[in-house]
Amino acid sequence: MDKDQLGKHFAADLAKEDISILKPLVSTGRNFFIVVFILVGIILFGVMAWLLQLRRGLGLTGLNQPVFWGIYITNFVFFIGISHAGTLISAILRLARAEWRRAITRSAEVITVLVLFFGVFNILLDLGRPDRMLKVFSSGKLASPLLWDVMSISVYMAASAVYLYLPLIPDIALMRDKMKGRARGFFYKILALNWNNTEKQWHTLEKAISIMAVAVIPIAVSVHTVVSYVFAMTIQPMWHSTIFGPYFVTGAIFSGIAALIIAMYLIRRSYHLEAFLKPVHFNNLGLLLLVMSLLWFYFTFTENLTAFYGADPAHLKVFWAKFTGSYAPYFWTMILFCFVIPLAVLANKKTRTVTGTMIASVFVIIGMWLERFTIVLPTLINPRLPYPQGVYHPSWIEFAVTAACFATFILLYILFTKFFPIISIWEIKEGKERGIKETEERIKSYLPELEAGASRPATNL
Repeated sequence: MDKDQLGKHFAADLAKEDISILKPLVSTGRNFFIVVFILVGIILFGVMAWLLQLRRGLGLTGLNQPVFWGIYITNFVFFIGISHAGTLISAILRLARAEWRRAITRSAEVITVLVLFFGVFNILLDLGRPDRMLKVFSSGKLASPLLWDVMSISVYMAASAVYLYLPLIPDIALMRDKMKGRARGFFYKILALNWNNTEKQWHTLEKAISIMAVAVIPIAVSVHTVVSYVFAMTIQPMWHSTIFGPYFVTGAIFSGIAALIIAMYLIRRSYHLEAFLKPVHFNNLGLLLLVMSLLWFYFTFTENLTAFYGADPAHLKVFWAKFTGSYAPYFWTMILFCFVIPLAVLANKKTRTVTGTMIASVFVIIGMWLERFTIVLPTLINPRLPYPQGVYHPSWIEFAVTAACFATFILLYILFTKFFPIISIWEIKEGKERGIKETEERIKSYLPELEAGASRPATNL
């Protein structure tokens, strides 16, 4: 799209860098419609499968006794984990005043809000009849971890939505004032909440964002901790463990960083935002991913070593099912994808490039889904009670609905980029106007001052 075409959509006084960020909102090529067409096709096929399941019941799936949880619960834990990409990463980087965060915070926050819906939706899928969800509210007991789960996710969803919306307000007001077109102008006018760019409004907004950044961190940690309680509060083998809380939170942050890197890579390539999403962003997130990979492996090793050393027969049945039994291919693939490959790629600066970091993240996403799968299934197939060993073979219904969930998430993410800037315009401006100066002052505040007349030490670094 050339300058003349852009002029039809934007006010003439809009800065060049602002136009670069807003360009995806008005520039739609053929590839966009091809991708949307494919995604809609996958979604419709998944909807058809779900309607068939609603009509004929859960008997169409691979769920049975004693395997009452399968791919749907795996998806639930997986999607809730990915949601940590926005809240924890964005909030922690904001509070730490890491200047490189400015281009990536919004893409992370969008992941959180959208992906939570699919975590909740997979619970409805597993219930069979969606109306049973109402029983949690009408007949739920405070002693049940399931009710804790509903309460924590509800609070998390509301807090994440507010945390996404607050930093959006100045950019929505900018689009209201600078983008031409009555339909969009009216839409943005409502969402802008009468933002007039006054000093008082900026002070209130910055204070609100800071409060939400602090509040959302413990909420996010509590959510995946409570998700782990759904497993750990039972006495099922390999589930009844005190390590599950931090183990689940670590895995959530791990998969969330990987999801953010993949989203950033696709945004960078699709919308040509290389000037904003630079190699330094991928390098820094790659290092975080490497640290989380090592931490995740530590928890995985500790969990399995404890079970093996304890030699409880019920635990050992699950242990050997994962290490040498029918679930060994999934378990060792998980180790390869979540630890070996990320370590090999991200520990080497030469391979910790934009593409290398993205490839490592793809492996992590696949590996973390397998991790959830190997947590849920081996335990249910080897119950503690004297039941026959269970069998679980996922049906095409479950695969179709799962594919539709991923396709819907991608579609909604794409549509978000067509209505709102995926990179925060006002934060980029603030970084240029105030960020450099504030960073210099912060560095001077914790470094020793040079005495008058003293020369700076020579360095070969």
